Amino acid sequence: MDELVTLISQKVGIDAALAQRAIGIILDFLQREGPTDEVNALIAALPGADQAIAGAQAAPSGGVIASLGSLMGGGGIMALGSELTAAGLSMGQMQTLGRELFAYGREKAGEDVMGPIVGSVPGLAQFV
Repeated sequence: MDELVTLISQKVGIDAALAQRAIGIILDFLQREGPTDEVNALIAALPGADQAIAGAQAAPSGGVIASLGSLMGGGGIMALGSELTAAGLSMGQMQTLGRELFAYGREKAGEDVMGPIVGSVPGLAQFV
């Protein structure tokens, strides 16, 4: 996970703690919204991913905003955007983060894992 956190931190222009939190937020979102087998394969290919997800869930906005959004009829990619905004990311940073995270995922887990994830979550393709 350190390699990915460093990459995201440098490419997005954020500190390592925020990069780790943002990665955790996205992976947590994918666990809720993506295809189970492929998301589990991605998480298995990223050592430390479970800890990043747990950290995102424990943070004040981690998971809570998405849950509230779902209760109010929102959810999906909009809930993810809200969580990342609450964490301190701009829209441009979110797009860079998405591109870099999914490119890294393709490198580590393969296109056969990442393709179905992107294809199954409405609106996700615009960020990756």
